[in-house]
Amino acid sequence: MNQMLQTCVEDPKVLDVKDIDYIEIYTGNAKQSAFYYSKMYGFQITGYSGLETGNREFSSYFLEQADARLIVTSPYSAEHSIAEFINKRGDGVRDIALLVDDVDKAYNDALQNGAIGVTEPYEQNDERGIIKKAVLKTFGETIHTLVERKNYEGVLLPGYKSINHKVANNNGIVRFDHLAICVENMQEWISYYEKVLGFSMVKQFHKDEISSKASALMTKVLQNGTERIKLAVIEPAEGKKKSQIQEFIEYNKGAGVQHIAVLTEDILKTVETLQNNGAEFLYTPDTYYEMLPSRVGEIDESIEMLRKLKVLVDRDEEGYLLQIFAQPIQDRPTLFFEVIQRKGSRGFGNGNIKALFESVEREQALRGNL
Repeated sequence: MNQMLQTCVEDPKVLDVKDIDYIEIYTGNAKQSAFYYSKMYGFQITGYSGLETGNREFSSYFLEQADARLIVTSPYSAEHSIAEFINKRGDGVRDIALLVDDVDKAYNDALQNGAIGVTEPYEQNDERGIIKKAVLKTFGETIHTLVERKNYEGVLLPGYKSINHKVANNNGIVRFDHLAICVENMQEWISYYEKVLGFSMVKQFHKDEISSKASALMTKVLQNGTERIKLAVIEPAEGKKKSQIQEFIEYNKGAGVQHIAVLTEDILKTVETLQNNGAEFLYTPDTYYEMLPSRVGEIDESIEMLRKLKVLVDRDEEGYLLQIFAQPIQDRPTLFFEVIQRKGSRGFGNGNIKALFESVEREQALRGNL
């Protein structure tokens, strides 16, 4: 029985979840993190909450790029619960906020489905209108804030003042494509998202599909009804050596978001810009590209450019996709970003899974953690 489900629900209500409203990352220095995500990834800093706005507990910066919205938050006091989170995990995702039409209904339906509530529905308001929120508990120390915006103008939140701090140019990111979550018991969380939030499983990979001679992992992919939210739930599998998922769980001190995949309409331009900004990506050997034409067929992109930037390609019956993993955002081998472009394919790079797994495993070996 899922420890997050309070009761067994025979006929769960399907929550009307529309999209990811924002992702909040707890960090040791919000100002520096905001600069990092702006300068490196092209997010514009559009909002601020802190001492100057009357917030005496923490500072937060609101960042946007098209439909992708990030909040980075740091506490003012070492005794604050945010500081406890950071001390334990380093920088990490605290909140995957979900956009809904009716917070009261969504929250009550979730509780009837067996969810554990953290904060009951409440209102926040300012000159832009009223936002309603409620909070649900999920894996590890992560939460889902339910957000209702129908009586609010703009994408900021009450308590944030608008700012226009243009540090870098737009890098072509259009929205969040999916999130990958590392857990110790995959089926527990598959059941949670199916029963509590009404997500559906759309793909699964067994350990023999994602493995090397040393280690392995298993994953299942969930999505919501609008197909705007996709979650890859991953658990370590038994192998001769430590799985990269087990490495994440150990350094993160429990379950958490392993990576955030951002969608772009021109991955070559985006990755080249990111590299020029100083971003580092996982290495892919040249041998991968020698077999690429026969494996994926005709594509629009230059193979030589893909080889230069180390971008991977995979094709399925609907089209193809291009993807690449960045290095972690901090020295702990935990949270990192993926850049992905879709040309018809709605998949997850089945043909690249092993190559990506081995790339991460090479980095794991360099850290002495394999």
